[in-house]
This record gives sequence, C-alpha cells and structure tokens, in this order.
Amino acid sequence: MPTPIEITVHQQSRQLELAFDDGARFCIPFELMRVYSPSAEVMGHGPGQEVLQTGKRQVSIEEIEPVGHYAVRPRFSDGHDSGLFTWDYLYKLGSEQAALWQAYEQRLAAAGRGRDDPMPMASHAHSGGHCSH
Repeated sequence: MPTPIEITVHQQSRQLELAFDDGARFCIPFELMRVYSPSAEVMGHGPGQEVLQTGKRQVSIEEIEPVGHYAVRPRFSDGHDSGLFTWDYLYKLGSEQAALWQAYEQRLAAAGRGRDDPMPMASHAHSGGHCSH
C-alpha cells in the first residue's frame, strides 16, 4: 500500500494535502475527513450504525498527531479527536472523493438534512436531568 511522503495541513483552504510514494497527490477537505471519520462516534459499531454528520463545512484541524508509521490522528476544531486515519483510509478518501461526496449528499437528502444543519444534541441517558443548586 502506498505511504505518504509529504503531509501538509492547509488552514486557509481547509484541506489536507498528501503526496504518496506511488506518485499520487490528493487534497482532502477537512469536512470530508470529519464526516467520514473512522471513529466509533461517526461509524458506529457496525453497518447501519453510522451517525450522519452535519454542520462540518467550517471545521478545521487544530493538530495532527502521527500514530506509529501507519496513521495520523487529527484533532478537529469541534473537539472530535477519536478518528485514526490510516494511510490506506486517507488514500481511499483522496482517490474516491467524488463518490464519497455523492454518497454523503444522498444520505443527507434521505434524512431530510442539509450540510450546514447543526448536529442534533446528543441525548443523555442519566436519570434526573436537573442540576442541583
């Protein structure tokens, strides 16, 4: 599998630029990375468990941490930092961007949501629900 020889975070254009050792070069929008984050929070714990991400157009990457010699873990400006992006996965995001955007737009349409809609608030499963004074 190709491995990156260069990784550049472009804050202005909100893109991660990757050059791979097979000659491929991709600019992956932070938004695409965020909505396809390979974390349990986004992907769920199995098929059909995915959580549709919205309101991520303006997300940025605040920090990107190498993980071994096989992945990076970005910390996004919305606090999300549990996605481990392997070289294989980044290559897939870069090479299949058009299809991934199309699939995302279809999922949004099917859910009656827009790209810029805020994420619904997470429901909390604790009892009481009131703050004590």
